Parts: sequence; structure tokens; C-alpha cells
Amino acid sequence: MLANLPAAWFSGLRISSLNEQQAVVSLKKGWFNKNPFQSVYFAVLAMAAEMSTGLLSMGHIHNRKPAISMLVTKIEGTFIKKATGKICFTCNDGNALDKLIESAIISGESVSIACCSTGRNENNEVVAEFYITWSFKARSK
Repeated sequence: MLANLPAAWFSGLRISSLNEQQAVVSLKKGWFNKNPFQSVYFAVLAMAAEMSTGLLSMGHIHNRKPAISMLVTKIEGTFIKKATGKICFTCNDGNALDKLIESAIISGESVSIACCSTGRNENNEVVAEFYITWSFKARSK
């Protein structure tokens, strides 16, 4: 991660778990990622949410033939509770992504999906929820 996403590394983002259905990205509030209100800076929360959806997306396009391009086209976030301590962002949209990417390959058209990533604190309370819209398109052969 340090080589490809240095801002995420320095902000404290870590991949907690990853499989075909779910990705979890965690972070801890620290000196480098805090805001003046002693909570995690909103952009770091957005980065963690985007990473959880992006990891699943990248996993589902890896080694596909034809190759698939992916791009974030929209991001929406809701901040519910002050983000302090350890926060885990979870995306459970693996099955939906797999089906959508298959449809992009079959149709040859661009397709989009809004993936949900929910951030929870150590007490399992929701602190933020993001919808990251990804666009996928099969590249020309």
C-alpha cells in the first residue's frame, strides 16, 4: 500500500479482511489523521470507505478477459457520530459487483453501481456511511 497509496498508508488505513463478498478497511484516530475537533478527519473516513469498495471492485476485475476499466464517478457520505478510536469500514457488495461486471463484459456497455461502505466504531456504532459509485467498462479487444 505504501508504494501505490501513500496517503492511505500515512493516514493509517489498513486492510483488515478481504474476500470475494466483503472488504474491511480499518483506521485508528491518531495525530496524523485527526481534525481540530479531536476526531478522524472526514477525508480520511472517505478514503477508507472508498478503499473498501475499491478493493472488492479490483478483486472482481482482476485477470478478466477482456480487461475491465473502473472509475469512481460519485461519492456521497453521511456522518452520524464523532469518529474516535478504531473505525472499521465494511463493504458487503461483492456479489452485486460480480454480477454487474459480468453484464459489462456481455453488453460491452458502461455500467455503474453505488457500493455502500459503513464505518463502525469499537462499540459497533455507525459513525459514517458512504455510497461510492463505480463505473465499469470492458476494454476493446
